[in-house]
Amino acid sequence: MNVHDRPSQPLTFLRRGQPVTLPAVPPERTLLQVLREDLHCTGTKEGCGEGDCGACTVVLGEAVDGRLKLQAVNACIKLAHSVQGQAVFTVEDLGGTHPAQEAMVQCHASQCGFCTPGFVMSLFALYEDTGGGQGVDHARAQAALSGNLCRCTGYRPILDAAARMGELPCPAGARVDEAAVLRGLRTLGGAAPDAPYQRPATLQALLKARAAHPGAQVVAGTTDVGLWITKQHKTYARLLDVTGAAELRRVETYPHHIAIGAAVNLTDAYAALVAERPSLAAFAHRFAGLPVRNAGTLGGNVANGSPIGDSMPLLIALGASVVLMRWDTKRRAIAHRELALEDLYTGYRQNVMRPDELLCWIKVPRPAPGERLQVDKVSKRFEDDISAVCLAVKLRIEGGVVQEARIGAGGVAATPVRAPRTEAALIGQPWNEDTVMAASAVLRDEFRPISDMRASADYRRAVLGNLLRRHWLAHQGQRGLRLETLDLEALA
Repeated sequence: MNVHDRPSQPLTFLRRGQPVTLPAVPPERTLLQVLREDLHCTGTKEGCGEGDCGACTVVLGEAVDGRLKLQAVNACIKLAHSVQGQAVFTVEDLGGTHPAQEAMVQCHASQCGFCTPGFVMSLFALYEDTGGGQGVDHARAQAALSGNLCRCTGYRPILDAAARMGELPCPAGARVDEAAVLRGLRTLGGAAPDAPYQRPATLQALLKARAAHPGAQVVAGTTDVGLWITKQHKTYARLLDVTGAAELRRVETYPHHIAIGAAVNLTDAYAALVAERPSLAAFAHRFAGLPVRNAGTLGGNVANGSPIGDSMPLLIALGASVVLMRWDTKRRAIAHRELALEDLYTGYRQNVMRPDELLCWIKVPRPAPGERLQVDKVSKRFEDDISAVCLAVKLRIEGGVVQEARIGAGGVAATPVRAPRTEAALIGQPWNEDTVMAASAVLRDEFRPISDMRASADYRRAVLGNLLRRHWLAHQGQRGLRLETLDLEALA
């Protein structure tokens, strides 16, 4: 298709308190391209083009329950039309006088400068989230900067800058005027109903759009589809964004389960999971960098079905189910069906969903008395990296005997998988080292992983068994089994 014949539509967002409208933006154009090429905001840099380095970090603002929610995201894989009706903040908007910028200067936290705008925008979001940089320590700063990977100056000066910015004077106008931004957002409209990029505001409208366009590419946080565009140079005539549907942006709590809407981003979804099971906090931190978690959704992660997606082994172990919905054109009503998460997948990135169906909810059982849960991710890099192996184990032990076992694994098959043979080797057996060693041997033999750039097949099989043994050792009180539990400064 000739570039001039590609479908396009207007895009409007708020910047510096004023609406910015671009008359003809193709549906697959990224926010980074719009900022750099159309608006000439070249302070936002293009680095990896896949959401890893953070050089392209910008901050988005939208109204949530009457308040302004600000979050740092990667502009390189964020589709431009996904910010329709939102506020966009770039490094140019800080004017060179923001405390985050001044702290970077005072702490000598910038060297070549290419990555600095991304760091500054992550710090800007942290500054606003903490009421002007109050109470920011190195741990809080490291979590906020987990998606900004260039460290040519070293870690310490950048972390020092994060802690310093709350001590610096804040020039007039440097803080975000929440009330003014919310007023500005109310003046912005949405896209036309049948535009190439659709982001319906209700679940019914979303399902009707899916029924009308079953061939449209479904997107959520675009952390994966964005890669298909930037790395595989794919183009799409029509995209359907699920994140505008108000019903799917909620986490609902019921007596026996929580229901996480498909449009809930990973940051909020994992916050809900950690609230139910605090032991998941360290694992949640290791799921990508913060800008990816702010953009990506749990529903998108599950529907995508990548065998190395970290959410699915955990959810399988927890006994999660998914709710698939569609618009029944004959009955003129929403139809739905529910199935166990492990039954969703039929092959590599293939699933049982009909062309007119969407994954709308993930239902996660609430913790049961006596539940023991452990999730382990093994990757080459501690933060912001893809798993070689992920193993989640949930056990219920009574009277020294394993009464219940559910095990989910990632990185060892064409899909995220459950380990029924290993579960059977544990259930009804005494919880002792002999049982664990026998079950570990079963687990190593249960799957046939491949060798790739992340790990060999033999390594993956060995790690599977070792992680189950780690589960046993942890329950026996052995310490120092995980890097995140070590006090590295004390060791130094």
